[in-house]
Amino acid sequence: MAPARGGDGTVGKALAVLDQVAGFGRPVRFSELLDRSDFPKATLYRFVQQLTNQGMLAYDDDRQTYTPGVRLVRLAHAAWAQSSLAPIARPHLDALAATLGQTLHLAQLDHGQVLYVDKRNVDTAVDMFSQAGKVGPAYCTGVGKAMLAWLPEAELAAALERQAFHRFTEATHRGPESLRRELEGIRANGYGFDREEHEPGIICAAVPILSRSGRVLGGLSVTATTAKANLAQLERRVPALQDTARKIAEEAEAWRFPEAQTCNQNGGSR
Repeated sequence: MAPARGGDGTVGKALAVLDQVAGFGRPVRFSELLDRSDFPKATLYRFVQQLTNQGMLAYDDDRQTYTPGVRLVRLAHAAWAQSSLAPIARPHLDALAATLGQTLHLAQLDHGQVLYVDKRNVDTAVDMFSQAGKVGPAYCTGVGKAMLAWLPEAELAAALERQAFHRFTEATHRGPESLRRELEGIRANGYGFDREEHEPGIICAAVPILSRSGRVLGGLSVTATTAKANLAQLERRVPALQDTARKIAEEAEAWRFPEAQTCNQNGGSR
């Protein structure tokens, strides 16, 4: 479990416990939480009980397991409706999916990482990591790089500090230097690619969703397997992606969509 930052206090520690429970993706026992926790047993137990009492966690007496609580689910739905691009983008994604007949991803930046907020599959879905609600790396995904490329320098530097630069494939960037060079090209061209950098056999073309002032609201990508398409074929989809991204941005601003939080140089958000 990633520890809360020093200045976050009790709230930060409680959120770290919530993140830990959610990270299992299934009902989890206290002993499993303790095995991965940085907190002493008594401290972890106190947080778990407080979160359960507040409805942020739910406890199953029969199985002796914890899951995210109903109150947390309500908050998540409110955040999804008020802060996510997904509700605004839905009809535009539907129209684009019907036109292209390929897998689409809609994403936003979350503290330097990619949060997938919606997805459209073709009839025979591509088996891949990205699903709505999942968080993925920005440095080796097309939609992540498309968003990183338009960040102001201070925010980009902070985001790059959060990248693991784990080598998923032979094509994965190994450090910020090569990534920065690619981001310069993406900004110059207006779009970028995933060249099997996150998953073997998976490629995509991606564009940013930008406000009128140039702030990054999100990103949009079209994805295929190398068995069915190549980068040149995906590149021909870029004008349609850009047109849809523009429509999403215009509607988001019309509804006064809150521009995405980004990291400052100290790792916080603003």
